[in-house]
Amino acid sequence: MAELHAEEGAGRQGLLRLMAWLSPAFPVGGFSYSAGMESAVVEGHVGDGDGVEAWLGVLLAHGGLRNDAILLAEAHRLQGEGRSLEEVVSLATVLAGSAERHAETTRLGEAFVKAAAAWPHPVLDALAGPVPYSVAVGAIASAHGIPLVDAIAAFLHAQVSQYVSVAIRLGVIGQTRGLAILAAAETPILKTSWEVSRLGLDDLGSATIIADTLSMRHEVQYSRLFQS
Repeated sequence: MAELHAEEGAGRQGLLRLMAWLSPAFPVGGFSYSAGMESAVVEGHVGDGDGVEAWLGVLLAHGGLRNDAILLAEAHRLQGEGRSLEEVVSLATVLAGSAERHAETTRLGEAFVKAAAAWPHPVLDALAGPVPYSVAVGAIASAHGIPLVDAIAAFLHAQVSQYVSVAIRLGVIGQTRGLAILAAAETPILKTSWEVSRLGLDDLGSATIIADTLSMRHEVQYSRLFQS
């Protein structure tokens, strides 16, 4: 009975850590980035709540959010097996589709690792220097015993929440519509999490050409609220 309670306690502790790491209060600076969504709004691809919801659905199913989840899953597995993270760090870094996206993912990753140092663990040494955000989250979650599907779902929910926050700050939607989008996103997030947990690096790929191009064009956008 004592062992069972200890297991349950460890699981709840991991859940609390995951909630802390991916909460808006965790100082990773995600509020500074839009991952190209600002350009999507400026150029008229996203103009209302339905547009935001559709945009997120495409990214989850076919775009950058799916790829980030696959990279997170790979880092989670490698850390769990005690294998080197070097190759997945390199791969995730070169997959950034633009200079801004490269800066975004590595800055968020470095900030995440630095903040996670409040929970000391040897994995932090393997993540020194520029490291993509998804890889950092996957490796650290694995190191603290957080199940893969839970880590993916929490990561994707945090990313979708960030997009919704961007849309609110750009005046595309209000808070009520934003909450409705988050509620509607629960099923696709959980579906993607289960699917991605069974995928590997061979499954990486994107069919979101417009989103990727807009991310590149943001670099030369005349007036910008966000860094990407």
